[in-house]
Amino acid sequence: MKRFALLLLVAFTAFSGYAQTTLTLEDAVLNGRKYFPQGLIMPQWVPGTDVYSHVTDGYQSLVVVDAKSGEESRRITAGEINETLEGTEVSIRGTWMLNWLDENTLYFTEEGTLYTYDIANKTTSAQYTMAAGHSNLHLSSQLNAAYTVGNNVFVNWIGEESTVQVTKHEDPDVVAGQAIARSEFGITEGLFWNNAGDAVAFYEKNESAVANYPLLDISTTPGSLNEIKYPMAGQGSEYARVGVYHKGGKSPIYLDTDGVEHDQYLTNLSWSPDGKTILLAIVNRAQNHYDVVAFNAKNGKRGATLLSVSNDKWAEPEHPAYWVSNKEFIWLTERDGYMNLYLHTTKGELVQQLTSNDFEATGILGRDKSGDILFTATGEDPRESHLFSVSLKGKQHQLTTENGTHSPTVQEGGTYFIDSYSSIDVPSTTALKSTAGKVLRELASASDPFEGTNIRKPTLGSITGPDGSTLYTRTYLPFDFDPTKKYPVLVYVYGGPHAQMVTNRWNGGGPFWMNEFANRGYIVFTLDNRGSAHRGTDFEQQIHRQLGTVEMEDQLAGVAYLKSLPYVDGDRMAVHGWSYGGFMTTSLMLRQPGTFKAGVAGGPVTDWKYYEVMYGERYMDRPEENEDGYTENRLHNYVSNLQGELLLIHGTVDDVVVMQHNLSLVKSFIDAGIQMDFFPYPMHPHNVRGKDRLHLMTKVLNYVEDSLEE
Repeated sequence: MKRFALLLLVAFTAFSGYAQTTLTLEDAVLNGRKYFPQGLIMPQWVPGTDVYSHVTDGYQSLVVVDAKSGEESRRITAGEINETLEGTEVSIRGTWMLNWLDENTLYFTEEGTLYTYDIANKTTSAQYTMAAGHSNLHLSSQLNAAYTVGNNVFVNWIGEESTVQVTKHEDPDVVAGQAIARSEFGITEGLFWNNAGDAVAFYEKNESAVANYPLLDISTTPGSLNEIKYPMAGQGSEYARVGVYHKGGKSPIYLDTDGVEHDQYLTNLSWSPDGKTILLAIVNRAQNHYDVVAFNAKNGKRGATLLSVSNDKWAEPEHPAYWVSNKEFIWLTERDGYMNLYLHTTKGELVQQLTSNDFEATGILGRDKSGDILFTATGEDPRESHLFSVSLKGKQHQLTTENGTHSPTVQEGGTYFIDSYSSIDVPSTTALKSTAGKVLRELASASDPFEGTNIRKPTLGSITGPDGSTLYTRTYLPFDFDPTKKYPVLVYVYGGPHAQMVTNRWNGGGPFWMNEFANRGYIVFTLDNRGSAHRGTDFEQQIHRQLGTVEMEDQLAGVAYLKSLPYVDGDRMAVHGWSYGGFMTTSLMLRQPGTFKAGVAGGPVTDWKYYEVMYGERYMDRPEENEDGYTENRLHNYVSNLQGELLLIHGTVDDVVVMQHNLSLVKSFIDAGIQMDFFPYPMHPHNVRGKDRLHLMTKVLNYVEDSLEE
C-alpha cells in the first residue's frame, strides 16, 4: 500500500509541475551518469610539451589545446583514424582509446594488436600482435608490452614481430605477472617496466600451501566447481618472489628475497631511474614490521636495508618509492601518525622529513619544472582532496584552495596542471592552473544536473564521538522535506579501513539511489566511524584486534544524534551495508538488538577466521593469537539476540567474502530456531553489477520499506 501511495504522489507532483523530472530507482542505479556533472573529459598532457588534449563530441573527437594561448591546435577524430584502418577488421570505437607517445604520435590497442597513429601523415601502423588470451597488459614508455597468458609472463618488443615467453610454469600453483597478496598493500598490478623499457620485473607467487575453495558454477549441466585459492586467517599463505627479465636474456633472474619467514609479503616495487636498483618493501606475516631493501636488478643480489618501520598494531606500506635521482628516493609512511613524505638515500640515510602535516598524504603525482614534488593530500578537512607541492628542502605549498575534492592532471616537469574538482555545492569545475597555484583559465564548468529535478543535495555535518573524535556525517532528506513531520531513517554503513563514505564532492560521494529513497519519505544517513580512512593512525588503529567494537560505538552515537532530531522517527530505523558494511549491519542487528527494526546485509563477513590472511591478520592477528577477539566478533554467537527483520544477501561466486560466511550464519539461525531472510544472487561475485543491480536495490529498499511500514 505504501509503495502504491508513493506512485500516486509522484504522478501528482509531476502533473502539478512540482518537479520537472522525477528521479526513478532505475535511473538512479542504471543511468546515474546523467545526474553526474561532466567536466573536461579525460585530459592528458602531451609528453614534453605545453599542450594537452581532451575528449569531446560524444567521445568521438580528441581536441588538442595549447596551454599558453588556450587555442585549439588540432582535432583528431575516431572517424579519420578508422579511415586509415580500412581493409582491416579493426576499428576504434572512440577517442578515449587514444594515448600520446609523443607530440606526433598516438597509440592504441585493438584486437590484441598495438597500433601507432602518425598525426602529420595520418597513417596507422600495426607494431605487433600479442599472444592469444593475453591479459594484465602493461606498456613501457617505449610501447614494449608485458602481459600474462594464463599464469605466465610474455613480452613483445616494439618493432619486432616475435613474442617472447618469459616464464614457462606448468604448475597451476605458480602464478607470474599478476597482482599478489590479494591486492593488499597498495598492490594493483604484477608487471613493472624500468625507465629504459629494456627490462621488466614481475611478481610471482607459489600457492601450493593455500587451500582450494569451491565456487559452484550453475551454468553447466550438471553444475561444476570452480576452485580458487583462498588463504584464510591462520592458514597457509602464498610464497612470493620477484623475477626480472632483461631484453635478450634466455630466462628471468630472481631477487634474493629469502628471509626468516617463507610467507612474508613483497610489495611496493620500484625501479631506480638508471634501472640498476630495485627497491622492495618486505613485510613480515604479522604485518607489524617491514624493511625497505635494495636489490641489484642485474643479478638479483640483495643489498642494504635502507629503512625499517615497526608498529605495535600494524605497519602497512601502501606506496612504492618515488625516485628523485639514482641516489635518493621519497618514502611515504605514517610513522609519525599521519602519512608524510620522507627523503632517503640509497645508503640508508634519512635526509629529511619533507612534510610534517597533521593530515594524510595520499600519493605522489610527479615533479614540476623546478623539481618540487607534486602530491595529493586531504588537507585540513579530511573529507577533501588537494594538490600540494614540496621542495626537497621541505618548503610546502597548497596549490588548490577551493573547498572540495580535486583530481589534478599534472604536467610532468612542467609549469601547469589541470584541476578538476567538485564539492557538495559545486557540480564540477575544471581549470588550468600554474604550479605556483595561480588560476590561469577556466576550462569547463558543469551546470547543476539536479536543476529541474526532484533531487535534493545531501548535507554534510559532524558529531562528537564517544572518545571525543569528530565523526563526519552525510544526510539525504526528502525533496519535499517538512521539519514538522516525523521521518523514518535508513542508516547506510561501511565502517571498515581503507574506505571513506563521507566526502566533500558532488552528491557527498553517495550513490543516487539514496536521493531516490529519500524521496519516498525517508532520511538516509551515513557516518564514518573510527577505523575509516584518511584520519591518521590514532583514529584508524583503534579497531585493532576488536573489529566491530569501536565502530558500533560510533554508529550508536550517530543513532543517538538522529533520535535527538525533532523530525526523526526513532522507532522506525533500518540499517544497510555491504561487505564490511554487511558485517557492521549484522553486528548492529545482533549485538545491539532493538536499535533497528530492520537490517539488510550484503556480502557480510560473519566470522573473521573465514576471511583472507592478508587483511584479516593485519587487523585481528592470527586466530590463535587473539581468541577472545575472534570469538567476540563471531556473529554466529549472537543469533538468538535478533529483534526485527534481517535480510542477508550474497553473490554465489563471491571470491572476496566467500559464501561460507553467510551460509554458516544462516545455519546458526536455523539451529537456534530463529527466523530471518536470505537471498542469493546466482553467479555474481562480491558485488552485484550490471542490470541485476537494479534488482538488488529494489530488493533492498522494498525490504526496508516493508519492515518500517507503520
